[in-house]
Amino acid sequence: MPESQPRAPAPPAVSPREIRMIPFIVGCALFMQMLDSTVVATALPAMALDFGTTVVHMNITITSYLLATAVFVPVSGWAADRFGARTVFLAAIALFTLSSIACAASGTLGQLVAARLAQGAAGAMMVPVGRIILLRRIPKAELLKAMAFLTIPALLGPVIGPPVGGFLVTYASWHWIFLINIPVGLLGLYMVRRWIARDVPDSRPRLDMAGFLLSSVAMAALMTCLEAAGHGGLGAGPTLGLLGLGLACGVLYVRHARHAAYPIIDLSLLRIRTFAVSVLGGNLCRFSIGASPFLLAILLQVGFGLSAFSAGMITFTSAAGAMLMKLVATPIVRRFGFRRVLVVNALIAAAFIAACALFRADTPVWAMVAVLLVGGFFRSLQFTAVNALTYADLDAAQMSRASSFAATAQQLGISLGVACAAMTLNFSMALRGGIAPDRIDVMWGFAIIALTVAASALSFARLPARAGHALRTRD
Repeated sequence: MPESQPRAPAPPAVSPREIRMIPFIVGCALFMQMLDSTVVATALPAMALDFGTTVVHMNITITSYLLATAVFVPVSGWAADRFGARTVFLAAIALFTLSSIACAASGTLGQLVAARLAQGAAGAMMVPVGRIILLRRIPKAELLKAMAFLTIPALLGPVIGPPVGGFLVTYASWHWIFLINIPVGLLGLYMVRRWIARDVPDSRPRLDMAGFLLSSVAMAALMTCLEAAGHGGLGAGPTLGLLGLGLACGVLYVRHARHAAYPIIDLSLLRIRTFAVSVLGGNLCRFSIGASPFLLAILLQVGFGLSAFSAGMITFTSAAGAMLMKLVATPIVRRFGFRRVLVVNALIAAAFIAACALFRADTPVWAMVAVLLVGGFFRSLQFTAVNALTYADLDAAQMSRASSFAATAQQLGISLGVACAAMTLNFSMALRGGIAPDRIDVMWGFAIIALTVAASALSFARLPARAGHALRTRD
Protein backbone atom coordinates (compact mmCIF):
# COMPACT_ATOMS: atom_id res chain seq x y z
CA MET A 1 0.00 0.00 0.00
CA PRO A 2 1.44 3.43 -0.84
CA GLU A 3 2.11 5.69 2.07
CA SER A 4 -0.49 8.44 2.40
CA GLN A 5 0.45 12.06 2.11
CA PRO A 6 0.97 13.72 5.52
CA ARG A 7 -1.69 16.07 6.76
CA ALA A 8 -0.61 19.52 7.78
CA PRO A 9 -1.28 20.22 11.46
CA ALA A 10 -4.22 22.47 12.17
CA PRO A 11 -2.66 25.64 13.58
CA PRO A 12 -4.28 27.71 16.30
CA ALA A 13 -6.02 30.93 15.36
CA VAL A 14 -3.66 33.66 14.20
CA SER A 15 -3.88 37.10 15.80
CA PRO A 16 -3.53 40.30 13.73
CA ARG A 17 -0.18 40.94 15.46
CA GLU A 18 1.10 37.52 14.37
CA ILE A 19 -0.01 38.22 10.80
CA ARG A 20 2.26 41.29 10.88
CA MET A 21 5.17 39.65 12.72
CA ILE A 22 5.54 36.33 10.87
CA PRO A 23 6.48 37.92 7.50
CA PHE A 24 8.98 40.13 9.34
CA ILE A 25 10.58 37.12 11.07
CA VAL A 26 10.83 35.05 7.89
CA GLY A 27 12.04 38.17 6.05
CA CYS A 28 14.91 38.57 8.53
CA ALA A 29 16.03 35.01 7.84
CA LEU A 30 15.76 35.57 4.08
CA PHE A 31 17.71 38.83 4.32
CA MET A 32 20.48 37.17 6.35
CA GLN A 33 20.85 34.42 3.75
CA MET A 34 20.69 36.72 0.71
CA LEU A 35 23.14 39.21 2.21
CA ASP A 36 25.59 36.47 3.14
CA SER A 37 25.43 34.86 -0.29
CA THR A 38 26.38 38.13 -2.03
CA VAL A 39 28.73 39.82 0.42
CA VAL A 40 31.41 37.12 0.31
CA ALA A 41 32.44 37.83 -3.30
CA THR A 42 33.59 41.35 -2.37
CA ALA A 43 35.90 39.98 0.33
CA LEU A 44 37.60 37.26 -1.75
CA PRO A 45 40.82 39.23 -2.51
CA ALA A 46 41.35 40.08 1.18
CA MET A 47 40.58 36.50 2.24
CA ALA A 48 42.98 35.10 -0.38
CA LEU A 49 45.75 37.32 1.00
CA ASP A 50 45.16 36.09 4.56
CA PHE A 51 45.07 32.40 3.56
CA GLY A 52 48.04 32.66 1.21
CA THR A 53 46.23 31.57 -1.92
CA THR A 54 44.76 33.07 -5.09
CA VAL A 55 41.37 34.67 -5.61
CA VAL A 56 40.51 31.91 -8.10
CA HIS A 57 41.10 29.24 -5.44
CA MET A 58 39.11 31.24 -2.89
CA ASN A 59 36.06 30.89 -5.14
CA ILE A 60 35.57 27.49 -3.49
CA THR A 61 34.08 29.35 -0.53
CA ILE A 62 31.21 30.40 -2.78
CA THR A 63 30.76 27.13 -4.68
CA SER A 64 30.82 25.06 -1.45
CA TYR A 65 27.96 27.15 -0.06
CA LEU A 66 25.95 26.83 -3.28
CA LEU A 67 26.54 23.07 -3.42
CA ALA A 68 25.35 22.53 0.16
CA THR A 69 22.29 24.66 -0.50
CA ALA A 70 21.48 22.76 -3.71
CA VAL A 71 21.79 19.39 -1.95
CA PHE A 72 19.61 20.18 1.07
CA VAL A 73 16.89 22.48 -0.34
CA PRO A 74 14.79 19.54 -1.67
CA VAL A 75 14.69 17.89 1.76
CA SER A 76 13.39 21.00 3.58
CA GLY A 77 9.71 20.16 3.07
CA TRP A 78 10.14 16.63 4.41
CA ALA A 79 12.03 17.93 7.45
CA ALA A 80 9.21 20.38 8.25
CA ASP A 81 6.62 17.58 8.03
CA ARG A 82 8.77 15.14 10.01
CA PHE A 83 9.98 17.30 12.89
CA GLY A 84 7.72 20.34 12.81
CA ALA A 85 8.33 23.56 10.88
CA ARG A 86 9.02 25.70 13.98
CA THR A 87 11.61 23.24 15.33
CA VAL A 88 13.45 23.01 12.00
CA PHE A 89 13.32 26.79 11.53
CA LEU A 90 14.86 27.40 14.96
CA ALA A 91 17.56 24.78 14.36
CA ALA A 92 18.39 26.24 10.93
CA ILE A 93 18.77 29.80 12.28
CA ALA A 94 20.95 28.52 15.14
CA LEU A 95 23.16 26.49 12.77
CA PHE A 96 23.47 29.41 10.35
CA THR A 97 24.55 31.71 13.18
CA LEU A 98 27.04 29.20 14.64
CA SER A 99 28.51 28.38 11.23
CA SER A 100 28.93 32.12 10.58
CA ILE A 101 31.02 32.32 13.75
CA ALA A 102 33.00 29.29 12.55
CA CYS A 103 33.63 31.02 9.21
CA ALA A 104 35.03 34.11 10.96
CA ALA A 105 37.19 31.95 13.26
CA SER A 106 38.63 29.78 10.46
CA GLY A 107 42.41 29.61 10.39
CA THR A 108 42.78 27.57 7.19
CA LEU A 109 40.97 27.37 3.88
CA GLY A 110 39.81 23.84 4.71
CA GLN A 111 38.18 25.03 7.93
CA LEU A 112 36.47 27.86 6.08
CA VAL A 113 35.10 25.51 3.40
CA ALA A 114 33.75 23.14 6.08
CA ALA A 115 32.03 26.06 7.84
CA ARG A 116 30.58 27.29 4.56
CA LEU A 117 29.17 23.81 3.85
CA ALA A 118 27.39 23.88 7.21
CA GLN A 119 26.19 27.41 6.50
CA GLY A 120 24.79 26.38 3.12
CA ALA A 121 22.95 23.41 4.65
CA ALA A 122 21.41 25.72 7.26
CA GLY A 123 20.40 28.27 4.62
CA ALA A 124 18.77 25.53 2.55
CA MET A 125 16.49 24.72 5.50
CA MET A 126 16.04 28.20 6.92
CA VAL A 127 14.24 30.08 4.14
CA PRO A 128 12.00 27.32 2.65
CA VAL A 129 10.86 26.19 6.11
CA GLY A 130 10.27 29.79 7.16
CA ARG A 131 8.10 30.16 4.06
CA ILE A 132 6.18 27.02 5.05
CA ILE A 133 5.39 28.62 8.42
CA LEU A 134 4.15 31.74 6.68
CA LEU A 135 2.01 29.80 4.22
CA ARG A 136 0.43 27.70 6.94
CA ARG A 137 -0.21 30.52 9.39
CA ILE A 138 -1.20 33.47 7.19
CA PRO A 139 -4.79 33.46 5.82
CA LYS A 140 -4.93 33.48 2.02
CA ALA A 141 -6.66 36.86 2.01
CA GLU A 142 -3.54 38.30 3.71
CA LEU A 143 -0.99 36.29 1.72
CA LEU A 144 -0.43 38.88 -1.02
CA LYS A 145 0.42 41.56 1.54
CA ALA A 146 2.75 39.15 3.38
CA MET A 147 4.55 38.24 0.16
CA ALA A 148 4.98 41.94 -0.64
CA PHE A 149 6.92 42.30 2.60
CA LEU A 150 8.86 39.07 2.05
CA THR A 151 10.00 40.11 -1.44
CA ILE A 152 11.94 43.12 -0.14
CA PRO A 153 14.78 41.25 1.63
CA ALA A 154 15.22 38.98 -1.40
CA LEU A 155 15.96 42.09 -3.49
CA LEU A 156 17.82 44.01 -0.77
CA GLY A 157 20.45 41.30 -0.19
CA PRO A 158 22.04 41.23 -3.67
CA VAL A 159 21.90 45.04 -3.89
CA ILE A 160 23.41 46.06 -0.55
CA GLY A 161 25.76 43.06 -0.29
CA PRO A 162 28.55 44.59 -2.41
CA PRO A 163 28.66 48.00 -0.64
CA VAL A 164 28.40 46.41 2.81
CA GLY A 165 31.13 43.92 1.96
CA GLY A 166 33.32 46.64 0.45
CA PHE A 167 32.88 48.86 3.50
CA LEU A 168 33.66 46.11 6.02
CA VAL A 169 36.69 44.82 4.12
CA THR A 170 38.03 48.34 3.57
CA TYR A 171 37.52 49.72 7.07
CA ALA A 172 37.57 46.59 9.26
CA SER A 173 38.42 43.03 8.08
CA TRP A 174 36.81 40.23 6.09
CA HIS A 175 35.84 38.45 9.33
CA TRP A 176 33.05 40.97 9.90
CA ILE A 177 31.12 39.88 6.81
CA PHE A 178 30.29 36.73 8.80
CA LEU A 179 30.08 38.27 12.27
CA ILE A 180 27.27 40.63 11.20
CA ASN A 181 25.03 37.55 11.06
CA ILE A 182 25.24 37.06 14.83
CA PRO A 183 22.87 39.84 16.00
CA VAL A 184 20.40 39.06 13.20
CA GLY A 185 20.46 35.36 14.10
CA LEU A 186 19.97 36.01 17.82
CA LEU A 187 17.08 38.36 17.08
CA GLY A 188 15.55 35.73 14.81
CA LEU A 189 15.75 33.01 17.48
CA TYR A 190 14.05 35.28 20.01
CA MET A 191 11.33 36.34 17.60
CA VAL A 192 10.54 32.77 16.50
CA ARG A 193 10.20 31.59 20.10
CA ARG A 194 8.10 34.64 20.96
CA TRP A 195 5.71 34.82 18.01
CA ILE A 196 5.52 31.45 16.21
CA ALA A 197 3.48 28.69 17.84
CA ARG A 198 4.82 25.15 18.05
CA ASP A 199 3.40 22.77 15.47
CA VAL A 200 3.15 19.01 15.98
CA PRO A 201 2.89 16.99 12.74
CA ASP A 202 -0.06 14.59 12.47
CA SER A 203 2.15 12.07 10.63
CA ARG A 204 5.88 11.45 10.28
CA PRO A 205 6.65 10.50 6.66
CA ARG A 206 9.72 8.47 5.80
CA LEU A 207 12.49 10.18 3.86
CA ASP A 208 12.49 9.33 0.17
CA MET A 209 16.17 8.34 0.26
CA ALA A 210 16.44 7.30 -3.38
CA GLY A 211 14.80 10.55 -4.46
CA PHE A 212 17.01 12.54 -2.11
CA LEU A 213 20.19 11.01 -3.57
CA LEU A 214 19.09 11.48 -7.18
CA SER A 215 17.88 15.06 -6.68
CA SER A 216 20.98 15.96 -4.66
CA VAL A 217 23.40 14.69 -7.30
CA ALA A 218 21.35 16.33 -10.07
CA MET A 219 21.25 19.71 -8.30
CA ALA A 220 24.91 19.62 -7.22
CA ALA A 221 26.12 18.64 -10.70
CA LEU A 222 23.97 21.22 -12.50
CA MET A 223 24.91 24.02 -10.07
CA THR A 224 28.62 23.23 -10.45
CA CYS A 225 28.21 23.00 -14.23
CA LEU A 226 26.50 26.40 -14.35
CA GLU A 227 29.17 27.96 -12.17
CA ALA A 228 31.94 26.50 -14.33
CA ALA A 229 30.22 27.45 -17.60
CA GLY A 230 29.85 31.03 -16.44
CA HIS A 231 33.46 31.48 -15.36
CA GLY A 232 35.29 28.90 -17.48
CA GLY A 233 36.95 27.32 -14.46
CA LEU A 234 36.81 23.60 -15.33
CA GLY A 235 37.24 23.35 -19.08
CA ALA A 236 34.82 22.00 -21.69
CA GLY A 237 35.23 18.28 -20.91
CA PRO A 238 34.51 18.30 -17.15
CA THR A 239 31.74 20.87 -17.62
CA LEU A 240 29.96 18.72 -20.21
CA GLY A 241 30.47 15.68 -17.97
CA LEU A 242 28.77 17.46 -15.07
CA LEU A 243 25.94 18.54 -17.35
CA GLY A 244 25.42 14.95 -18.49
CA LEU A 245 25.50 13.64 -14.90
CA GLY A 246 23.03 16.27 -13.73
CA LEU A 247 20.60 15.65 -16.60
CA ALA A 248 20.83 11.86 -16.24
CA CYS A 249 20.08 12.00 -12.51
CA GLY A 250 17.27 14.45 -13.23
CA VAL A 251 15.66 12.07 -15.73
CA LEU A 252 16.04 9.15 -13.31
CA TYR A 253 14.43 11.24 -10.58
CA VAL A 254 11.42 12.05 -12.79
CA ARG A 255 10.91 8.32 -13.40
CA HIS A 256 11.32 7.59 -9.69
CA ALA A 257 8.91 10.35 -8.58
CA ARG A 258 6.05 8.88 -10.62
CA HIS A 259 5.95 5.83 -8.36
CA ALA A 260 7.24 7.12 -5.01
CA ALA A 261 4.65 7.38 -2.23
CA TYR A 262 6.09 10.64 -0.89
CA PRO A 263 8.65 12.02 -3.39
CA ILE A 264 11.18 14.52 -2.09
CA ILE A 265 10.18 16.88 -4.95
CA ASP A 266 6.52 16.30 -5.79
CA LEU A 267 6.21 16.74 -9.57
CA SER A 268 2.44 16.16 -9.39
CA LEU A 269 2.16 19.77 -8.19
CA LEU A 270 2.83 20.83 -11.78
CA ARG A 271 -0.71 19.68 -12.63
CA ILE A 272 -1.91 22.81 -10.80
CA ARG A 273 -1.78 25.50 -13.46
CA THR A 274 -1.08 28.48 -11.22
CA PHE A 275 1.80 26.63 -9.57
CA ALA A 276 3.30 25.41 -12.86
CA VAL A 277 3.06 28.80 -14.58
CA SER A 278 4.46 30.60 -11.55
CA VAL A 279 7.46 28.27 -11.36
CA LEU A 280 8.28 28.57 -15.09
CA GLY A 281 7.52 32.24 -15.61
CA GLY A 282 8.80 33.23 -12.20
CA ASN A 283 12.16 31.56 -12.81
CA LEU A 284 12.61 33.41 -16.10
CA CYS A 285 12.05 36.62 -14.13
CA ARG A 286 14.53 35.48 -11.47
CA PHE A 287 17.32 35.46 -14.03
CA SER A 288 17.59 39.15 -13.19
CA ILE A 289 18.08 38.69 -9.41
CA GLY A 290 21.66 37.49 -9.65
CA ALA A 291 22.52 38.71 -13.15
CA SER A 292 21.69 42.42 -12.77
CA PRO A 293 23.91 43.12 -9.72
CA PHE A 294 26.67 41.06 -11.36
CA LEU A 295 26.51 43.03 -14.62
CA LEU A 296 26.14 46.40 -12.88
CA ALA A 297 29.19 45.71 -10.71
CA ILE A 298 31.32 44.98 -13.80
CA LEU A 299 29.95 47.96 -15.74
CA LEU A 300 30.39 50.51 -12.95
CA GLN A 301 33.69 49.24 -11.53
CA VAL A 302 35.54 47.84 -14.54
CA GLY A 303 33.87 49.88 -17.27
CA PHE A 304 33.52 53.24 -15.51
CA GLY A 305 36.36 52.91 -12.95
CA LEU A 306 34.22 53.48 -9.84
CA SER A 307 35.19 52.00 -6.48
CA ALA A 308 33.22 49.05 -5.11
CA PHE A 309 31.67 51.28 -2.48
CA SER A 310 30.68 54.04 -4.94
CA ALA A 311 29.21 51.52 -7.38
CA GLY A 312 27.32 49.85 -4.56
CA MET A 313 25.78 53.15 -3.47
CA ILE A 314 24.40 53.64 -7.00
CA THR A 315 22.97 50.12 -7.32
CA PHE A 316 21.49 50.41 -3.84
CA THR A 317 18.83 52.73 -5.24
CA SER A 318 16.97 49.78 -6.76
CA ALA A 319 16.30 48.68 -3.16
CA ALA A 320 14.49 51.98 -2.57
CA GLY A 321 12.20 51.10 -5.47
CA ALA A 322 11.51 47.73 -3.84
CA MET A 323 10.56 49.49 -0.61
CA LEU A 324 8.13 51.80 -2.43
CA MET A 325 6.53 48.76 -4.05
CA LYS A 326 5.50 47.42 -0.62
CA LEU A 327 3.02 50.29 -0.30
CA VAL A 328 1.18 49.73 -3.58
CA ALA A 329 1.66 46.11 -4.72
CA THR A 330 -1.45 44.76 -3.01
CA PRO A 331 -3.85 47.45 -4.36
CA ILE A 332 -2.38 47.09 -7.88
CA VAL A 333 -2.86 43.32 -8.00
CA ARG A 334 -6.32 43.53 -6.44
CA ARG A 335 -7.34 46.16 -8.98
CA PHE A 336 -6.00 44.59 -12.19
CA GLY A 337 -5.64 40.86 -11.34
CA PHE A 338 -2.64 38.56 -11.40
CA ARG A 339 -2.62 37.70 -15.10
CA ARG A 340 -2.75 41.28 -16.36
CA VAL A 341 -0.19 42.51 -13.83
CA LEU A 342 2.28 39.70 -14.49
CA VAL A 343 2.08 39.92 -18.29
CA VAL A 344 2.31 43.71 -18.58
CA ASN A 345 4.74 44.15 -15.72
CA ALA A 346 7.13 41.53 -17.14
CA LEU A 347 7.51 43.67 -20.25
CA ILE A 348 7.98 46.85 -18.20
CA ALA A 349 10.58 45.22 -15.94
CA ALA A 350 12.42 43.88 -19.00
CA ALA A 351 12.49 47.37 -20.54
CA PHE A 352 14.19 48.84 -17.48
CA ILE A 353 16.75 46.03 -17.45
CA ALA A 354 17.48 46.74 -21.11
CA ALA A 355 17.79 50.46 -20.27
CA CYS A 356 20.83 49.63 -18.10
CA ALA A 357 22.62 48.63 -21.31
CA LEU A 358 22.48 52.30 -22.37
CA PHE A 359 24.55 53.51 -19.40
CA ARG A 360 27.78 55.23 -20.45
CA ALA A 361 30.68 56.69 -18.52
CA ASP A 362 29.24 60.17 -19.09
CA THR A 363 25.68 59.20 -18.11
CA PRO A 364 24.60 61.46 -15.21
CA VAL A 365 24.38 59.67 -11.88
CA TRP A 366 20.82 60.94 -11.40
CA ALA A 367 19.77 59.25 -14.66
CA MET A 368 21.26 55.88 -13.60
CA VAL A 369 19.64 56.25 -10.18
CA ALA A 370 16.25 57.00 -11.78
CA VAL A 371 16.40 53.91 -14.02
CA LEU A 372 17.46 51.65 -11.14
CA LEU A 373 14.88 53.13 -8.75
CA VAL A 374 11.91 52.64 -11.09
CA GLY A 375 13.25 49.32 -12.37
CA GLY A 376 13.58 48.06 -8.78
CA PHE A 377 9.94 48.96 -8.17
CA PHE A 378 8.62 46.98 -11.14
CA ARG A 379 10.86 43.97 -10.54
CA SER A 380 9.73 43.85 -6.92
CA LEU A 381 6.08 44.06 -7.98
CA GLN A 382 6.67 41.10 -10.31
CA PHE A 383 8.23 38.92 -7.60
CA THR A 384 5.54 39.84 -5.08
CA ALA A 385 2.77 38.80 -7.45
CA VAL A 386 4.41 35.60 -8.69
CA ASN A 387 5.47 34.46 -5.19
CA ALA A 388 1.92 34.82 -3.91
CA LEU A 389 0.33 33.20 -6.97
CA THR A 390 2.60 30.14 -6.61
CA TYR A 391 0.57 29.02 -3.58
CA ALA A 392 -2.86 30.37 -4.57
CA ASP A 393 -4.54 27.04 -5.32
CA LEU A 394 -2.76 24.79 -2.83
CA ASP A 395 -4.22 23.42 0.38
CA ALA A 396 -2.41 23.31 3.74
CA ALA A 397 -1.18 19.72 3.24
CA GLN A 398 0.60 20.67 0.00
CA MET A 399 2.42 23.74 1.33
CA SER A 400 5.60 22.04 2.58
CA ARG A 401 6.08 20.08 -0.66
CA ALA A 402 5.34 23.17 -2.76
CA SER A 403 7.79 25.30 -0.77
CA SER A 404 10.69 22.87 -1.21
CA PHE A 405 9.84 22.44 -4.92
CA ALA A 406 9.68 26.21 -5.48
CA ALA A 407 12.88 26.82 -3.50
CA THR A 408 14.73 24.21 -5.58
CA ALA A 409 13.51 25.79 -8.81
CA GLN A 410 14.41 29.29 -7.59
CA GLN A 411 17.94 28.16 -6.74
CA LEU A 412 18.37 26.93 -10.30
CA GLY A 413 16.75 30.03 -11.78
CA ILE A 414 19.04 32.50 -10.00
CA SER A 415 22.12 30.42 -10.84
CA LEU A 416 21.03 30.17 -14.48
CA GLY A 417 20.76 33.96 -14.59
CA VAL A 418 24.30 34.52 -13.32
CA ALA A 419 25.68 31.81 -15.62
CA CYS A 420 23.79 33.23 -18.61
CA ALA A 421 25.17 36.72 -17.94
CA ALA A 422 28.72 35.42 -17.46
CA MET A 423 28.61 33.26 -20.60
CA THR A 424 27.28 36.20 -22.64
CA LEU A 425 30.16 38.34 -21.39
CA ASN A 426 32.72 35.67 -22.25
CA PHE A 427 31.20 35.05 -25.70
CA SER A 428 31.14 38.77 -26.52
CA MET A 429 34.75 39.19 -25.36
CA ALA A 430 35.83 36.20 -27.48
CA LEU A 431 34.11 37.59 -30.58
CA ARG A 432 35.93 40.92 -30.35
CA GLY A 433 39.22 39.38 -29.10
CA GLY A 434 39.15 41.20 -25.76
CA ILE A 435 40.80 39.97 -22.56
CA ALA A 436 38.81 42.16 -20.15
CA PRO A 437 35.09 43.06 -20.10
CA ASP A 438 34.11 46.25 -21.88
CA ARG A 439 30.86 48.23 -22.01
CA ILE A 440 29.75 46.47 -25.22
CA ASP A 441 30.06 43.05 -23.50
CA VAL A 442 27.93 44.18 -20.56
CA MET A 443 25.40 45.68 -22.97
CA TRP A 444 24.84 42.26 -24.56
CA GLY A 445 24.51 40.71 -21.10
CA PHE A 446 21.72 43.11 -20.15
CA ALA A 447 20.01 42.53 -23.50
CA ILE A 448 19.92 38.75 -23.06
CA ILE A 449 18.63 38.97 -19.47
CA ALA A 450 15.97 41.49 -20.56
CA LEU A 451 14.80 39.06 -23.26
CA THR A 452 14.42 36.21 -20.76
CA VAL A 453 12.35 38.40 -18.44
CA ALA A 454 10.18 39.55 -21.36
CA ALA A 455 9.72 35.90 -22.44
CA SER A 456 8.11 35.15 -19.07
CA ALA A 457 5.07 37.13 -20.28
CA LEU A 458 4.27 34.22 -22.64
CA SER A 459 4.04 31.89 -19.66
CA PHE A 460 1.90 34.26 -17.58
CA ALA A 461 -0.47 34.77 -20.52
CA ARG A 462 -1.56 31.13 -20.07
CA LEU A 463 -3.13 31.95 -16.71
CA PRO A 464 -6.93 32.03 -16.47
CA ALA A 465 -8.45 35.48 -16.05
CA ARG A 466 -9.50 34.74 -12.43
CA ALA A 467 -6.14 33.23 -11.39
CA GLY A 468 -5.44 33.89 -7.72
CA HIS A 469 -8.92 35.28 -7.08
CA ALA A 470 -8.88 34.03 -3.47
CA LEU A 471 -5.76 36.07 -2.77
CA ARG A 472 -7.42 39.24 -4.07
CA THR A 473 -10.46 38.86 -1.78
CA ARG A 474 -10.32 40.73 1.48
CA ASP A 475 -12.88 38.63 3.27
